[in-house]
Amino acid sequence: MTFQDILYEKRDGVARITLNRPAKLNAFTAVTLGELIDAFHDAALDRTVGVVVLTGAGDRAFCVGGDISWEEEGGLERTYDRFPDIHNAMRHCLKPIIARINGYAIGGGNHLAYFCDLSIAAEHARFGQNGPRVGSPADVHLVSYAVRVVGAKKAREMWYLCRQYTAQQALAMGLVNAVVTMADLDREVDQWCQEILDKSPTCLKVLKATFEREADLIRDHPFAMQRLIAPDYFQTDEPKEGVRAFVEKRQPNFRQFRR
Repeated sequence: MTFQDILYEKRDGVARITLNRPAKLNAFTAVTLGELIDAFHDAALDRTVGVVVLTGAGDRAFCVGGDISWEEEGGLERTYDRFPDIHNAMRHCLKPIIARINGYAIGGGNHLAYFCDLSIAAEHARFGQNGPRVGSPADVHLVSYAVRVVGAKKAREMWYLCRQYTAQQALAMGLVNAVVTMADLDREVDQWCQEILDKSPTCLKVLKATFEREADLIRDHPFAMQRLIAPDYFQTDEPKEGVRAFVEKRQPNFRQFRR
């Protein structure tokens, strides 16, 4: 398989998916999202694969969400529409998925990290959401699943305030499973992969399907909240203000939209 924005390799039972846009801190575009979906589907169907590792290129970022230059050109709405496809690809890949978090996991990158079955972070990693800060909506499964991971109060704090959290704070709140030095990150991830590969693949498949079934109520909502509450949102000035403020490196003025 040939990809533009990701690296994909399979070796010794492990499929490794690497977001490969380090100059953009591994921010994604529509191309990246489509390639991630294809890679997860391939790993799901390959019987030789027992575990999947998702990471970012370099040592600065796992993923910082959508590429703002792409979103400025209308990509924000397309991001919103594609994320359910990524999460479905991850949930239907009945192999454990490990997030190897090698730096910033912000916005959509934080989504991807906490949707993985397991998360191992380098000690310099940072986590957080950006949606309300930049006018980028998220709803239903993207938000609700965070409650399963960190609890209702912490999930609301993470989403409403858009604070960033250190790796140790993420560990304390249950956002990651382990924190190690960057020098030890690959060794730790490999150890977890080998422990998984030693287990019964059918049992793991049944377990993952069971974990996913438990969360079906928050996944299978027939409507997206944004479409119900603000169906014309992407045609208004509010999301444009968020993107413009980010590009201009200033605080967005969202107070004007409360008049």
